[in-house]
Amino acid sequence: MMKFLIRAISLLLLVPTLAGCAATVVIPPADDANNPSCAEVIVRLPQETDGLAKRSTNSQSTAAWGTPVAVTLRCGLAPIEVSALPCLTAGGVDWLVDDSAKPNYTFTSFGRTPATSITIDSTKASGATVLEDLGQAVQFTPSTKKCLG
Repeated sequence: MMKFLIRAISLLLLVPTLAGCAATVVIPPADDANNPSCAEVIVRLPQETDGLAKRSTNSQSTAAWGTPVAVTLRCGLAPIEVSALPCLTAGGVDWLVDDSAKPNYTFTSFGRTPATSITIDSTKASGATVLEDLGQAVQFTPSTKKCLG
């Protein structure tokens, strides 16, 4: 009986520990994920954005925040030179805005080599806050162009 009681108590103590563990987020890497500029971005990313904790991911040059995931980042995309998408500046970076999957918005760095994309679930995170926070890291990729007016 004593062994059973000790095991039961041990299991109860272990459950909160296991509940705090979040699974690794699966994000496919970009083609140029091994670009040294992406390493500069990844090491500068914050552990938290808009109150969301950073998560572990399975691929190089990727990041995610929130449980469930509300923000993902992929570095190593082909640079975008021309686009009809609207452009805005946040966090020192020009971003192209793709709202075709609302409420998920994808922001892709414009005129930077390599490009970085950030997808934000707008029901769980503020795009303005996230872009300001993550732009501080993305601005370490070389800039070749700026958005016009």
